[in-house]
Amino acid sequence: MDKDDKKLLRALLEQRVLALGVMVEGRPHVGQVPFAPRPDLSALLIHVSGLARHTAGLTAGAPFSALLAIGDRPEEDPLALPRLTLDGRVEVLEKGSPEYEAAASIYRERLPSSAVTFELGDFRLCELVPERGRVVGGFARAFDVRPDQLRELSEG
Repeated sequence: MDKDDKKLLRALLEQRVLALGVMVEGRPHVGQVPFAPRPDLSALLIHVSGLARHTAGLTAGAPFSALLAIGDRPEEDPLALPRLTLDGRVEVLEKGSPEYEAAASIYRERLPSSAVTFELGDFRLCELVPERGRVVGGFARAFDVRPDQLRELSEG
């Protein structure tokens, strides 16, 4: 990745909402959820309600695909919109564990209005652990992203 690729990837990870694809009852389902990246970019944290359909697909080890995109601008070609797709597996954090508390702190810091949802019993905190990714930065600009490259990006 060159300097411009890293800048684009950082901008994509600064988005606050992603489209999340999971399997629910044997069929693909897509939902939209806020997220907070771990500081080392090893995972994206999501806090989801048990009432949401996509939550049924968020079980330990389940596959996911997530799309992060920089907003649609009507004056631009929609095929040129920058986007990042991450594929990987889900980890469910156990409520009350030290890992859960540390992740909850990261999530609430990035999304302060979420504090109220941590008081509700039907929410769970999950990690989306990427195994591979693909950035499309516009026409004829695309590159793969590995988990180790995400961690390197977090270091500077």
